[in-house]
Amino acid sequence: MTVSVPATSANLGPGFDSLGLAVDLRNVVEFHPSKFFSVSIKGEGENNPKLKGNNLFVSIFNEHYNRLTKKRQNFKFTFYNQIPMSRGLGSSSAVIVSAIASAHEAAGINVSKRRILNHALVYESHPDNITPAVMGGFNAATVEKGKVFSQKKHLPDYIKAVVVIPNKQMNTARARTLLPKSYSKENAIYNLSHTALSVAAFFNEDWEILKLASQDRFHQKARMKTLPELFGVQKTAYESGALMSTLSGSGSTFFSMVYDEDSVAIANKLSQKFPEFVVKILDFDNDGLIVEK
Repeated sequence: MTVSVPATSANLGPGFDSLGLAVDLRNVVEFHPSKFFSVSIKGEGENNPKLKGNNLFVSIFNEHYNRLTKKRQNFKFTFYNQIPMSRGLGSSSAVIVSAIASAHEAAGINVSKRRILNHALVYESHPDNITPAVMGGFNAATVEKGKVFSQKKHLPDYIKAVVVIPNKQMNTARARTLLPKSYSKENAIYNLSHTALSVAAFFNEDWEILKLASQDRFHQKARMKTLPELFGVQKTAYESGALMSTLSGSGSTFFSMVYDEDSVAIANKLSQKFPEFVVKILDFDNDGLIVEK
């Protein structure tokens, strides 16, 4: 059995804890019943022995598998990880979603994506990453009475993502401590209006307005100050023709949306200016969670 989940970029500027999209960079897990329990990791995290002994995926998988089957069973898990850890690309959401989906698959129980998404909310209380991880595409989401309500927009092939991945990790919990405890009415209205405009722009495919719509007053500057080079990344991306350029989640990755024909030139410019960072051109992912037997 194989389960895969894409990387995600959340917030997208003003849409704090509510907007996110999926990019074509996947974590894959293969698993089958085994006489003995074992974990093998290839790719991101393969050199971190703690992930084998204290594995979030295994913990969530066992919790759901035991709940569904009322029995214990050993499995052999092999992880093929492409999503960088603690870089603002939804690595934890990918783990949570894949663990829940894998447990249901192992138990032989068909379950809807919406149900998996609501289960994931138990482990990650904001829906901006988990929603595109499950659904794919661009998503606007909110939580009401313990459930995620969302709308998805399929992203076309003629736009691409250019991501700049620094060599510094960013802990989401710590990143939240950098934010103000309260916001002025003016700034709240600013972010609300820009989020609304961003959602309309995505659904209408009006990409040219995203540079304006994706401006933020809630979180980006405070988080970017921990790695000041990110201001230069954003400036370079816009000067090179990016449609929008925002901090990915809590960072440290920076996400830019570009036209396909501009993607190589923009990526090359960013690579030249920031040689110590990894720059990738990625397709958008419209599939989200994929389960294969």
